[in-house]
Amino acid sequence: IKSHVVEENPGFWRSEAQKSLQSVLDRKLNSNIAKNILFFLGDGMGITTYTAARILKGQLQNQTGEETVMTMDTFPSVGLVKTYSVDFQIPDSAATATAYLCGVKTNLNTIGVSAAARNGVCKTQKGNEVTSILKWAKDAGKSVGIVTTTRVQHATPAATYAHSASRKWYSDADMPDAAKNEGCTDIAAQLLKNIDIDVIIGGGRKYMTPKGTKDPEYPRDFFSRGKRKDGRNLIDEWKIMKTGKVAHYVWNKTDFDAVNPETTDYLMALFEPGDLRFEAERDPSMDPSIVETTEKAIRILQKNPKGFFLLVEGGRIDQAHHAGRAYMALHETVAFDYAIAKGLELTKEHETLTIVMADHSHTVTFNGYPFRGQSILGKSPLWATDLMPYTTLMYGNGPGHKITNGKRPDISDDYIQLSAVPTESATHSGEDVAVLARGPMAHLFQGVQEQNYIAHAMAYAACVGADLRHCQGKTKTSVDHTGFTENANVAGRPCGSVALLSSLLSVLLALTILM
Repeated sequence: IKSHVVEENPGFWRSEAQKSLQSVLDRKLNSNIAKNILFFLGDGMGITTYTAARILKGQLQNQTGEETVMTMDTFPSVGLVKTYSVDFQIPDSAATATAYLCGVKTNLNTIGVSAAARNGVCKTQKGNEVTSILKWAKDAGKSVGIVTTTRVQHATPAATYAHSASRKWYSDADMPDAAKNEGCTDIAAQLLKNIDIDVIIGGGRKYMTPKGTKDPEYPRDFFSRGKRKDGRNLIDEWKIMKTGKVAHYVWNKTDFDAVNPETTDYLMALFEPGDLRFEAERDPSMDPSIVETTEKAIRILQKNPKGFFLLVEGGRIDQAHHAGRAYMALHETVAFDYAIAKGLELTKEHETLTIVMADHSHTVTFNGYPFRGQSILGKSPLWATDLMPYTTLMYGNGPGHKITNGKRPDISDDYIQLSAVPTESATHSGEDVAVLARGPMAHLFQGVQEQNYIAHAMAYAACVGADLRHCQGKTKTSVDHTGFTENANVAGRPCGSVALLSSLLSVLLALTILM
């Protein structure tokens, strides 16, 4: 780890600050229309996780880590988002996803429905469905996709396409008979029915196949087998639905790598029966990384001249925190940051609005006065009043609680992150989360906002959904790749028709004068 003697000189800090100041002063407001929306969602990636992952990313590169610049750190517009749900102070991923994707706050455990719907009560769904920005983008002619490290029926991706009184209704086998009798449909079935999604990448094979169907990767594992009671094979149904198009279903990296994005219309890639493996445990010969899945999705979607909407979820950050496993959570976040870098590399900033956000935080804390460059996963150099060490990262609650005979365990040699309160699974935390933005209309994502604001701001920037004010009167002009123009690309958009009519009248008038 390098020496920081240079940092003892005040001139170093003054020079760095001046460079940062000048870069801010040189910023130009990008008020283009967003042809593309690239939305990166770090599930459970609160500020503590963000900061700690920054340090880990640097330390994995043999740096002290604190000064590391994450890809996320380069986003010029930053705001805070209030995450509470209608019924709870601290939310879950279903209520939050409904807020930032559908633009409406709702109740805990419900997906794609307003707060008039009740958790687990099917009959309260009807008439209370709310649609997402993925649907608004599809209706506007854009290509759309979801990429996740969880099962594709999980809360975050499900909120793009499903309406469910319970986030847990992954397949029909997870639903009570009453809900089925009242006409509710499981989330996996809605994945096929509700919206024509161009790219679907994640896990969740077992929710798509009939009960007892052997998994292609784990044929001997009973828990990996198909779950559906209705006998439907949704994977086969999806293939039939795409007849006449170039559509690929894959479940392993070899077949995934063979998919040519230039000739592919549709891709469904399900790499595990349930959630994908943690990045630190992933078999690179069987499952691609989130960087690779993000790249494939963008390359398929960006062929559409009208642009695309893509949700990329680092979903297992949250699951690692629930298990009190900070090591896994931080490695998931570092991988997520590399996926963001790949997204920026493959798109153009003048036409692509890129958002990074967390849905909620976790009870992980960062404490204890560790020395500069000390392992983020290590111990504080200070000892507690019980004359025993403690970890720099700890949890407010979770499975890491250990008290024996009224004493904490001695973690001098072997340790995990401790928690103050014993719970089977660490809970979420309720503080505001960060939203970071770059590209067209990124300046909309500043200040302290309600979480449901995010969907409306993205839609406004891209001229999708109900609010088309941003593209009214704008005509299609060439866009300078360094400066930005008010006249951005509006291909085939109704709000451009006034400008088009005006241009045609001008041409006719000119012809009349010439005659």
